[in-house]
Amino acid sequence: MKACIVIPLALMGLFSVGSVYAMTNTQAKQLAMAAYNGKATYLAKLESAAKSGNSAAQYWLGYYWGAKRDYRKANYWYKKAADQGNAKAEYTLGIFYYYGQGVPQNSKKADHWFKNAADQGFAKAENRLGCAYYYGQGVPQNSKKADHWFKNAADQGYAASEFNLGLAYALGSGVPQDYAKANFWFEKAAAQGNTMSEFSLGNAYYHGHGVPQNTMTAIMWWGKTVAQGGYWGKKAQFNINLVEPARLDRIIISDHFWES
Repeated sequence: MKACIVIPLALMGLFSVGSVYAMTNTQAKQLAMAAYNGKATYLAKLESAAKSGNSAAQYWLGYYWGAKRDYRKANYWYKKAADQGNAKAEYTLGIFYYYGQGVPQNSKKADHWFKNAADQGFAKAENRLGCAYYYGQGVPQNSKKADHWFKNAADQGYAASEFNLGLAYALGSGVPQDYAKANFWFEKAAAQGNTMSEFSLGNAYYHGHGVPQNTMTAIMWWGKTVAQGGYWGKKAQFNINLVEPARLDRIIISDHFWES
């Protein structure tokens, strides 16, 4: 008995489209996924569209080669798409320069591509640019500009930026220190499961920063962090363990920004 292979209708439709230049982002993505799973004819179709100048095809061909760990080819196609103003490609190219994947590490070039994508309202790029300004990576350190980009992304509901903006208010970094505003943004990010925001809300309730002091509520937020595990889960468990002896001076706080 022959195996039955199910092919998405949208993918089948690609072969009846008159021009590969008309390929949509969804179609290009489906081709890239099929190509990654060994469908050579779909890779050829994706390459044809990319060579014809379709920016979605160029982006997903870059994604395909990145998944195959050929970062040189990935960068080549991301650059093609980025040169046409594809925000995802601009952001990804920034990531490659930031980490030195397939290109020499270069924070200034990373920030150039982050800025291009951020100017189109791409939230991940706005957050990365905010971090660049906060840490002075490739640009002069400027906390006010950092907060500007964090706010732009936070207003789109991007959890990492909601946390970062909350942290800026908690620390008084580029804005007047305001624990109530810090907690407002922490709560927004925590509602999306952001661990550092959950952790920070635990600290806020334990210390009574911007909210009435409430140890049980602090434990509740730290408990949410613990449930997610990882580095901050361990730190939250450490804080919970210290609540009984009330070693206030040893309670860990968060003091760095989230780049994801």
